[in-house]
Amino acid sequence: MARRRTKKRTHLGASNGTSKPQPANISASRAPKSMVIRIGAGEVGSSISQLVKDVRSMMEPGTASRLKERRSNRLRDYTTMAGPLGVSHLLLFSRSTTGNTNLRLALTPRGPTLHFRVEKYSLCNDVRKAMKHPKGGGKEYLSPPLLVMNNFTSPTPTDSKPPAVPKHLESLTTTIFQSLFPPISPQSTPLSSIRRVLLLNRELPKPSSFETLPKEDGSYMINLRHYAITTKRTGLSRSIRRLKAAENMLKERNNKRSIPNLSKLEDVADYLLDPSAAGGGFTSGSESEVETDAKVEVLETTARKVLNKKQLEAYRRSDNKNPHRDTPGVEKRAVKLIELGPRLKLRMTKVEEGVCNGKVMWHEFLSKTKEEMKEMERVWEERRVLKEARKQAQKENVERKRKERGGSHKTAEVEDDILEDDEWDSEGLEEDDEDGMEVEEDGPLEVPAG
Repeated sequence: MARRRTKKRTHLGASNGTSKPQPANISASRAPKSMVIRIGAGEVGSSISQLVKDVRSMMEPGTASRLKERRSNRLRDYTTMAGPLGVSHLLLFSRSTTGNTNLRLALTPRGPTLHFRVEKYSLCNDVRKAMKHPKGGGKEYLSPPLLVMNNFTSPTPTDSKPPAVPKHLESLTTTIFQSLFPPISPQSTPLSSIRRVLLLNRELPKPSSFETLPKEDGSYMINLRHYAITTKRTGLSRSIRRLKAAENMLKERNNKRSIPNLSKLEDVADYLLDPSAAGGGFTSGSESEVETDAKVEVLETTARKVLNKKQLEAYRRSDNKNPHRDTPGVEKRAVKLIELGPRLKLRMTKVEEGVCNGKVMWHEFLSKTKEEMKEMERVWEERRVLKEARKQAQKENVERKRKERGGSHKTAEVEDDILEDDEWDSEGLEEDDEDGMEVEEDGPLEVPAG
């Protein structure tokens, strides 16, 4: 006789993770995790698919880099698994019916959601081809990037007119982007772990070009850039740096090809002082000097002897202390940023409550009067009351069936009554085009060389 199927996902007694009560602020204590998803896997095109892969590499290491979407997947599938997997952010790329590429940034499990239109973008391959010496993939992606944000809070207007984007929405957008990566503590975070930087620059709204309309442009534009941080010691010529690099290469890879050819020279001083000797020496001031703004002072990473208990006590009792032990070594380094890609130019079009399904808090193209706002509040309140009543009825049905089957060993096999019938918008952004405006999508940016 066939064994009866046991429903394990939504019923009483289902093993959906631990049954212990979780603290209310558990999401704040964990490191943020994200999923970068393309909605409609076979419909977005090859360029958007590659853009999704580039954004996943940018969000490393706290993202699902090997996530594979199916054409049959819906948004509900990802939101259902976000809780058990500890995912805090969803980045959803999709293509609307008008051909625009859209990005939705949502916080799980209760939102809010930021809707962006991707105005322009450049893939990582395009950025590398435009550079003379591109940066290869190494240990940069083992730690999260340093987030730098600029102009996210607009200055206070001098006149009494309200700003195009409310102040509380600017603060909300800033908080959402800050929560994408774990916070950095200057006292405990080692400098060697910061290998990348993510720059977000908001273009402040400019006055309208029409003389009859002196109001500000209501667009909210964000430019995204992704760089790798490289440093080198200053005050040394290129020849000395080549000798130091050759020594490191010999220690690591035993590669003799990196050693400069000094066979035709009588002394090593000829290599250090003669500009034409072995291709080294001082040829210009730019080889040994860098700009003052690019110099920083960091602690020298040298190994120190660990004292035992007796030596530590003797060191504390001694009056003649070693000044070099108390003063750590400081060295000057030149900082250089090498772009990794991708590049994105985002235009925020809408902010709504919930995960892609909630009350619209702000819309770029639509504005409502006070009466319309009150009507919208009334409609959403009715929906909330109806949803609470439906949940209560479902709970009563579960309790009733549990009592009816109380003597059975399979009390978990109750009817499937607790699935919610909420509909999710998972195939593009139909609501984003409700203003009737069609904007042609720009292709990848032509990145200038250098």
